[in-house]
Amino acid sequence: MAIQPDVLQTLKPQPYDSIREVVRDGDLLLCSANDGFSRLIRWATRSPWSQLGIAFRLEEVDRVLVLECVEKIGVRAVPLSTFISRTSSGVHPYPGKILLARHGAMAAKTRRKPWKKMAAFAFQRLGDRFSQAETFKIALRIAVSRFGRRLHPSLGPKDEFICSEYVARCLKAVGVEVPWDGLGFVAPSDIANDPRVEAVAQIRTR
Repeated sequence: MAIQPDVLQTLKPQPYDSIREVVRDGDLLLCSANDGFSRLIRWATRSPWSQLGIAFRLEEVDRVLVLECVEKIGVRAVPLSTFISRTSSGVHPYPGKILLARHGAMAAKTRRKPWKKMAAFAFQRLGDRFSQAETFKIALRIAVSRFGRRLHPSLGPKDEFICSEYVARCLKAVGVEVPWDGLGFVAPSDIANDPRVEAVAQIRTR
């Protein structure tokens, strides 16, 4: 089922230690934040969701990492504990709420077979940075989405993404397509509205 609009009010926040134990490879971190760029995303999509990350467990070193694509930095990986405690610009505590969610198609994936394709794409993009021109294209896609216009092919994402475009490409690597209306950009709300995505728990930010 899709993420319900009132999920952040109906799910009681759970502490980090309990959440860490249930996170699976490919789980989604949906954020509803109040910083400037987050407000822009929420304005463009008329939804509470402003940021999105994807989780991977590294059992060999006992770490849970969140990969995300953020303004001014590009694609980065941070420990889950860092992701829920501060923004990419260092604002602490995290100015908003975070939901752990799971795509139903991931239950059928294994790390040994097609699953590796997702991890390979996700980690291959680490360190990709945005130029000013790429950041402008992203902002333009957001504005186009707000006013319901279709996107000219030249403005589509190539190696520059916002967070949800990055996660959508990770999912696509294992044959999972995110349904969206083709207006502007794939938004966090598009992934939250996918009927195959369900809420797991709200994470207590700190």
